[in-house]
Amino acid sequence: MADMLKLFVNGEEVEVESGKNLIDAIGAVGIEIPHLCYHPALGADGNCRMCLVGIEDGRPPLVPACKTPAMEGMRVQLDTEKIKKIQRDVMELELINHPVDCPICDQAGECKLQDYYMEHDLQESRMRVAQVKKSKNLDFGCGVVHDQERCVLCGRCVRFTRQITGTGELGIVNRTDTARVNIFPGRPLNNRYALNVVDLCPVGAMTSRDFRFSQRVWFLKKDEGICHGCAKGCNIHIDHNREKYKDDVIYRYRARHNDLVNGYFICDEGRMSYKSENENRLTEATVKGDLVAVSEAVHTIRQELSEAKKPLILVSPNSSLEQQWAVKRLATLSGVECFGYSDAYIKEGDGDDYLIRDDKSANRKGLELIEIETSKQRFEEALAECDLLVNFDNDLFRFDANEEMKAVVAGKKVIAISTHANYLTDNGTVVLPVASYSEYGGCVVNEDGILQAFSPVVRKNEELIDVLEVTRMLGGDVSDSGQAWSGIRSAVPELAEVQPDLIPAEGLQLSVSEEAHVSA
Repeated sequence: MADMLKLFVNGEEVEVESGKNLIDAIGAVGIEIPHLCYHPALGADGNCRMCLVGIEDGRPPLVPACKTPAMEGMRVQLDTEKIKKIQRDVMELELINHPVDCPICDQAGECKLQDYYMEHDLQESRMRVAQVKKSKNLDFGCGVVHDQERCVLCGRCVRFTRQITGTGELGIVNRTDTARVNIFPGRPLNNRYALNVVDLCPVGAMTSRDFRFSQRVWFLKKDEGICHGCAKGCNIHIDHNREKYKDDVIYRYRARHNDLVNGYFICDEGRMSYKSENENRLTEATVKGDLVAVSEAVHTIRQELSEAKKPLILVSPNSSLEQQWAVKRLATLSGVECFGYSDAYIKEGDGDDYLIRDDKSANRKGLELIEIETSKQRFEEALAECDLLVNFDNDLFRFDANEEMKAVVAGKKVIAISTHANYLTDNGTVVLPVASYSEYGGCVVNEDGILQAFSPVVRKNEELIDVLEVTRMLGGDVSDSGQAWSGIRSAVPELAEVQPDLIPAEGLQLSVSEEAHVSA
């Protein structure tokens, strides 16, 4: 546990964590010091001066909170008239050339300049000279659009490309009124994390071309989720909206802070993977190409399973622990071999040493923990011998992998239980649509052995059933996630003491003592 110290804020004693600057230390107890250029992932820059605070009996009496460490007994002043005047003056400076185009700005509702104006300024502009005009709608590359007139020159975006990605595509050029953020001639943003500058921008200067003008942010419901784009399991915000009479639609993913997994950022590919939750989804059950009710499709699957001489079950590495356990139990009760073969999810050479991984599945570790067979040789042998393949949402031919298996699969009867259309659903005797990860809850284990829980956030007008529910309807003995965990705890020593409801928000590192993270 971190060392704590006591200091005074506006005369009131507070206890804060030592080793932090005033913005982070005091912010952790719910007292915000306004700031624009500071970001905990990028460190202190001290250029905006919005975080100036008074230190009683201090030398100097005014200091930038971003560069000032919290100290025992320090008496910090945030509400004196002198501090308020400084904040008003800084706001007036920031707004001299700002277009104040909030009604058409994507950042409106999430803009720190807007918030601080309402909290600290509320003055009419005293400027009687024409504003300095700068460039707008600049294509910076990687889907980032820049508006120089809205920019407050905090430099967060510039520092991100220098400190985090190490690519340095952005810089601040010129001085005073002509200073602006720009790319170097012919050198647009060219890194796989570029869209993080949109999250970092405290105003509406950096916007995402994908999200621009698609929704007002105050209409969005902002829930927490886990990215299923690769084995890193980055924490995300899922921003979605269900307009009247329409379906619930996801409009964007944003990075969610978690020091144990992804820090403050996510990759662009994971950020844009929200589209797959909206598009190409299976929504209707079919038997031999004819539309049927879900109950009839399930009945047909049960019949096919009972009549098959050598059925085979395949489960996805993207499924939750609860789903994988339920599928394994169904296979065990049915006397059917169960596989988690999923080499198709591996994209060799695509990962990096930061957040992107070669493995594009969210829960391969789960297959290992639950001891579901994943070897290619064993799966190929079983596939060659089977007469019925029941596939629980495993995209066997993802990234054009396993082409040699298509001829083998073509000679089998296929039952495709899937979230999205793919080769197996195109060739399935029975096709049953199921809920995707934004629509159900569960747990996944990332490649670093961190167990994380997530909840359902998207509610469709016609909700699809969960894989776990499908196994129950097919005769499995797992009725819900609670029952799944009873079985998982008894079968998996690493998870024997885990209570899913008590998994901390940052996740549970399975390789260290669980006592430090969760009470069983």
